[in-house]
Amino acid sequence: MATEAAPARAMGPTKLAYFDDMWALRSTATVVSLVQEEGAVVLDATIFYPQGGGQPADIGVISAGGARFLVEDVRMKDGVVFHHGRFEDAGDGCNSEFSEGQSVSLEVHAERRNLNSRLHSAGHLIDICMSNIGLSYLEPGKGYHFPDGAFVEYKGVIPPDQLQDKKNKLEKEANELITKGAKVLASVFPYEEAAQLCGGSLPSYISKDSTPRIVKFGDYPGGPCGGTHVADISIINNIKVTNIRVKKGLTKVSYSVSP
Repeated sequence: MATEAAPARAMGPTKLAYFDDMWALRSTATVVSLVQEEGAVVLDATIFYPQGGGQPADIGVISAGGARFLVEDVRMKDGVVFHHGRFEDAGDGCNSEFSEGQSVSLEVHAERRNLNSRLHSAGHLIDICMSNIGLSYLEPGKGYHFPDGAFVEYKGVIPPDQLQDKKNKLEKEANELITKGAKVLASVFPYEEAAQLCGGSLPSYISKDSTPRIVKFGDYPGGPCGGTHVADISIINNIKVTNIRVKKGLTKVSYSVSP
């Protein structure tokens, strides 16, 4: 990349187009900057998900005029999305890079996005099932929705003599809900409406001046989330609860989804 680096603070926030359509895998955008020191392309809008919220980044290709940029990682800083990667060697007579203001085509790697979305939705479904099997006293904490050992963590503990029983009931409940299916809603709402969709309240870290994005499975209470999800929970296909571990006042539920 020959273009000089542009500081993130000089650029406006990137429009997160996947907020509008989580299932779009192709789109167009305009190049805002080529950031040499970051090895990154910045666009005015993107369907690429930047790593965060426990979900891995998308990968894929940005292309225009014979130039192909292989997106190997995506990160967001101060509202600006950086598509990290490298330009593929171009043939004779083809441009090897982009120029600012150029229109480009975006294509997200479909299989990776699908797996990441299924794992993320599975984590949210486990939250619902924890309440359904009598564990509503556990407070949801962090989630890790990566293929190499997905888990959701809760504040509070399950008595040791109940762990195996709860593990079996949790997996059974999750897969029964998957079999039934339910539409997934993901949209941005005014604070008060968002709170109502989430059972009457939102976590304290969400500002009352904000318009949070809420993800809701069927008729169950929703939750704030910026990630990508399946269109219907039936698409998760199958959940395996691989382990429930209690340590230092926390309960960690590890899980996987079938291929």
